[in-house]
Amino acid sequence: MVKTLGLLISFGILGSTAKVVNFDTCQVGKTPPGWTVAMTDRGGPPMWEVLKDQTAHSNVLAQVSKDSTRSRLPLAIFNSLTLRDADVSVRIKLVGGHEDAGGGLIWRYRDANNYYLARANALANSVDVWKVENGRRIPLLPGVKHELPVNNWTILKVSARGSRFQVYLDHRRILEGNDSTFTGAGKVGLCTVADSIVYFDDFRVYPK
Repeated sequence: MVKTLGLLISFGILGSTAKVVNFDTCQVGKTPPGWTVAMTDRGGPPMWEVLKDQTAHSNVLAQVSKDSTRSRLPLAIFNSLTLRDADVSVRIKLVGGHEDAGGGLIWRYRDANNYYLARANALANSVDVWKVENGRRIPLLPGVKHELPVNNWTILKVSARGSRFQVYLDHRRILEGNDSTFTGAGKVGLCTVADSIVYFDDFRVYPK
């Protein structure tokens, strides 16, 4: 069964419901419905809005503010699901930034100061995993070097089961580890860093 609700498509799979989000029907220049904007740390407010992008052949969700506060983490949280274990993926295009050019996926989000984050960084050509605990950004694994050309689309995916997580880039597993800080259910979403300009499309959540 396929049910279309504006930008949200739901698929019943083995008793669970997968969510696939694109932004094609959303108003350009606005934050899409069903998403909450938040921020970790200090700095100027985030600016999440829908844009047209010819390379995606569709609308995308973009973080376009350019505040260069290094510790600033603009967040876009998907409101429709609260879950513990899931596969979460998104197509991501790292457009630019001087202080940072990175963005990624959030899971087990409790609030703007407590969650997990997997980030792809075009300036450092690396992918890494953090936990944000009580507002402090703490690396969980050393970053893995991987070429991430600016203005190219890449698929970033996180698979979370209990304390274990795995990170994939373009369907290839590049990181895995364990952490038991956040063991309960939480929301999922998107994140950028400092002045990063990042586009996102085809956000997919498969509860497990």
